Amino acid sequence: MDVVDDGGSSRASRVRRRRRSRVLSRYAGRPIRLIWRYVARHKTAHSLVLLSVFAAVACALASQYGIRNLIDALPTGRAHPEGVIRAFTILVALIFADNLFWRIAGWISARTFVAVTGDIRREMFDYLAGHAPSFFSDKQPGVLSSRISATANAVYTVENTIAWTTLPPSLTVIGSIGLVAAVSVPMSLTLVAISGVLAFCLFLLARNGKSRHEAFARQAASVDGELVDVIGNMGLVRAFCAMLVEGRRFDAHLAAETDSRKRSLLYLEKLRLLHAIATSILSACVLGWTVWLWSEGRATTGDVVLIGSLGFSILHGSRDIAVAFVDLTQHVARLGEASETLLIPHSMPELTKATPLDVKRATVDFDNVTFAYPGRRPVLDRLDLHIEAGERVGLVGPSGAGKSTVLALLQHFYEPGSGYVRISGEDISQVTVQSLQAAISIVPQDVTLLHRSLLENIRYGRPDASDADVRRACEDAHCLDFIMAMPDGLNTVAGDRGAKLSGGQRQRIAIARAILKDSPILLLDEATSALDTASEIAIQAALERLMKNRTVVAIAHRLSTVQSFDRIVVLNRGHIVQEGPPAELAAVPGIYRDMLVRQGRRTPAPRPDLM
Repeated sequence: MDVVDDGGSSRASRVRRRRRSRVLSRYAGRPIRLIWRYVARHKTAHSLVLLSVFAAVACALASQYGIRNLIDALPTGRAHPEGVIRAFTILVALIFADNLFWRIAGWISARTFVAVTGDIRREMFDYLAGHAPSFFSDKQPGVLSSRISATANAVYTVENTIAWTTLPPSLTVIGSIGLVAAVSVPMSLTLVAISGVLAFCLFLLARNGKSRHEAFARQAASVDGELVDVIGNMGLVRAFCAMLVEGRRFDAHLAAETDSRKRSLLYLEKLRLLHAIATSILSACVLGWTVWLWSEGRATTGDVVLIGSLGFSILHGSRDIAVAFVDLTQHVARLGEASETLLIPHSMPELTKATPLDVKRATVDFDNVTFAYPGRRPVLDRLDLHIEAGERVGLVGPSGAGKSTVLALLQHFYEPGSGYVRISGEDISQVTVQSLQAAISIVPQDVTLLHRSLLENIRYGRPDASDADVRRACEDAHCLDFIMAMPDGLNTVAGDRGAKLSGGQRQRIAIARAILKDSPILLLDEATSALDTASEIAIQAALERLMKNRTVVAIAHRLSTVQSFDRIVVLNRGHIVQEGPPAELAAVPGIYRDMLVRQGRRTPAPRPDLM
């Protein structure tokens, strides 16, 4: 039962993980900085994409100038064909180079942008897993998972929008203005002023629509959460004939989400309409100005074509920039909302100076521990409890007495309001999370299995266990027979949360999982609650083998589970009101004897000799 800290990972990796968590929390609600964090990890690749886009736009602009030279060379082309051939060759080369650079940018971005989304999902999941259990109790799983996906997808969309929708027209506008200036400086300056005014107006209008985009992001996440919540509890929904009720509830959420999306999109369309009207009028003015220059003899036919084409490029480019910027505003708003939810600071971060738990003797101590859930009265009040190494202690008492809280604090799911929880003499708030988890095995009342094979579920606490070790654990837990009776045996997929198994079968799998993990401290949370009487007798034998040479803390409503224990601790309203061997407590008035009477057991059963 050696406890290996962090599954063999080094202290350096723990330090890096803690440092990364502290850094990530600074990006909550700061989407631009969050994007740059991941872009900076792939600087070379992003630089190549940027340079390729620059080169492609430059070739496209040069192609328009090449068309101008070709048109001007045509009047004398029959007498001097070399000018036409040269202009034609240059134009074809520029068109080819234009397409080549776009393909290079696309090839690199296909790898780089996907790598960025992988980095985001990986770090967001790692950060999310570092939150205290209280964080998850207040959030719907679907909302959290959708926000991880929303964060990654938003960054991917932002990168694509900038690379293909925002940057090219921006460069086109800048380059076109420069080329127009070579023919008419006044026209160039006019176009600069008009484009600047249009961009500024659209920026202000887009910023005013931010609240609409954020509302849509919140409603979209809410709909995802409702879907996962209902689908994950479909058995409950059907059992209570609540399909119509849930349908109406979902319709209400969907209507709110649809309404918020409609308001967001209609606001964007208003901006696009405003810009379309402005560019239509201005395009006509630019074309008229160009023709006037030609009539005055101040521009060649090629200049007319060039300036007209560039003028359209500038005005339509500013439209594309505005449209892309408005879209970016929506995606950045969703990214900001998702990051605010996921990257709130950890309420119980692992200490930088945390050390691995060294379990020399698996003693457990609660020293003057007081604890209350937020907004509620204290569940534990100055609790003092000492459990010797190898001792079996049963926790009994009425609902709300604090039994489950004792197990939760022992696993460091919460920080005590005051006092200390110690294992082997060490304050568990000062040790690494992985080493604490490695020291404890638990068989819960509500057994949770992953949607994976039974073999993977049983190996979950000890992934390197051999097949022979797994089979022995299954035999000890009395679950090998029903597993091998399944068509796929240990490769049978458990289903969502173990839906393909009965409650008793899930508990036997949990016992096998705990046996295989082989931790020095064992927690039993009503470990036989889902078993019938015949199954309970068989499982008691498995539990006896599981509990051998371990420190055991067990919650029991069914008192037959703890009749063979060394000591019973009776809790009531956060205090220890009785404690002692089961036989002694059964002989004196009190909560324990009252519970025995209610269960029809006036005297404890003799301890079975299953050694």
